[in-house]
Amino acid sequence: MFKKIIEKGKKVFIEPQGSVLSAASLIMLMIVGSRILGLVRQRTLAHFFTPDDLSLFFAAFRLPDLIFEVLVFGTFSSAFIPVFAKALKGGNHRAWNTASTIVNLGLTIFIIFAIVIGVAANPIYEIFTPGYSFAEREVIVKLTRILFYAQGFFVVSYVLTGVLESLRRFLVPALAPLFYNIGIILGTVLLGPKLGLMGPALGVVIGAFCHFLIQLPLAVKLGFRFRPKIEIDEDVKKIGKLAGPRLLEVSFLQVSKLAELFFSSLISRASYAYYTFGNTLQLLPVGLFGTSIAKAALPTLSSEADNTSKFKQTFLSALYQLVFLSAPVATLLIVLRVPIIRLVYGTDIFGWEATVQTGYVLSAFAVGVVFQASAALLARAFYALHDTKTPVTVSIISILSTISADFIFIKIYGFGVWGLALALTVGSIFQSVTLFYLINKKMLHSSMLTLIKPMVKLVFASFMSGAIMFFLLKIFDRSVWIKRLSFLGKIEATKTLAFERFVLDTRYTINLLILTIFVSVIGASVYLGIAYLMKSEELNVFVNLIKRTLVKHKISPIPEQEPEPISPTPGDTT
Repeated sequence: MFKKIIEKGKKVFIEPQGSVLSAASLIMLMIVGSRILGLVRQRTLAHFFTPDDLSLFFAAFRLPDLIFEVLVFGTFSSAFIPVFAKALKGGNHRAWNTASTIVNLGLTIFIIFAIVIGVAANPIYEIFTPGYSFAEREVIVKLTRILFYAQGFFVVSYVLTGVLESLRRFLVPALAPLFYNIGIILGTVLLGPKLGLMGPALGVVIGAFCHFLIQLPLAVKLGFRFRPKIEIDEDVKKIGKLAGPRLLEVSFLQVSKLAELFFSSLISRASYAYYTFGNTLQLLPVGLFGTSIAKAALPTLSSEADNTSKFKQTFLSALYQLVFLSAPVATLLIVLRVPIIRLVYGTDIFGWEATVQTGYVLSAFAVGVVFQASAALLARAFYALHDTKTPVTVSIISILSTISADFIFIKIYGFGVWGLALALTVGSIFQSVTLFYLINKKMLHSSMLTLIKPMVKLVFASFMSGAIMFFLLKIFDRSVWIKRLSFLGKIEATKTLAFERFVLDTRYTINLLILTIFVSVIGASVYLGIAYLMKSEELNVFVNLIKRTLVKHKISPIPEQEPEPISPTPGDTT
């Protein structure tokens, strides 16, 4: 019996995953775990360090992330995995040589840039953090040089991620970010009290090493080997050619992130921490629904690139399911922003002002959650058609729009740090709407009204559930009645109401948690009920998926005749 359990456990880790939805459900589960740990990580940081200090810690990631994302994400999102997957069909030896060469090239280029930028970090940060003092920049530079070691591990680790996902082994790569977050948490708890911000920085290095280590055994078992040589063959050249447009896009994206740091430093020292904390929360639905569904859909979209009707069916099914899942969560983040932030980040040194500012940031982000999540799928639809230029061009224009909006909102209108989140939302809306129009023109060939009708239903259901949640939150929160924070307290008939009998004192965590859960459950029920009344096909798909995975306890196998697909991009580390 015990032996059978062990064997089944091995199969889960080693065997490939099946359909798009089954793979997506597995990826979603792991992303949920990773995001929850990510929130625990941020909560731990907020417990040990003030927002002022954490802004320096988060700013220190900017240069290492720049090099890593340009080199790794720029290559993997559109180039390495499709080429590697195709090379596997031509023979394992050729594919593994390509993977090994990419590791060696990536490490070589990364080390060169890390040394150069590490040496020049001080003057670089002087340009991009004008609001920080010299002493504060010294702290940032010291942390930056430590964090470069972590990104070195990620250069190798994401090759392993690409290899495993090309072979449809999604579980182990999805587990890796869990260990990354655990490393940061342990570094903060064990080393933070003695070493200050250096503690979580060392935790990042430990987590990155674990991210690499957990994937290595399975990759080696499947055939990957480190070889101390660089062979520039046709596959490597093709990777370079395909990666070119994406490298340009990621480079512009990093400029946008530097702009966020630049403008936030001008607002206040703590602003970048508020921005980062709000971003962490909004990335939960974006990663959970956008990344997971896009990752799982890409292999099928790639294999159906020559069949317009099947491509259209797969793409629209994935898009509508993505909107179905992300829209109500975005609504919840807008309505329950303050309770959520108080529950997640509310520590003795993360006070009310920090809660309010982070709440503004989260609301501005949440408006664009559906568009950000959709953009992940839309871009991969073009990648599946071996078209990287279109999504890259649109992305660059949206990034430039975001940077322009940053300047307008912060310097001209004088918005708080939430203006940076709003600028990103504006750029995301432009990107997803434009890509949707272009993919329809290229492959779908349908009326736009017909295509958006299912999404309009879901947005309406989300709006109605949001309205109900808003009223419930105002009715049952004691502070609203005492401070007369809503129109309810201004109605003459309510002034004699004995509200103490049915409200909760949300100064206490347990009461706040109860109210948040209660309002969320009611909101979800209203959303599903309206979706049912409007005969949403996405609700039926969702229910069937739940039945298949939870009731039957099994995932449909891949048909034997199904060709090896091109795999999705690697997930992020947060």
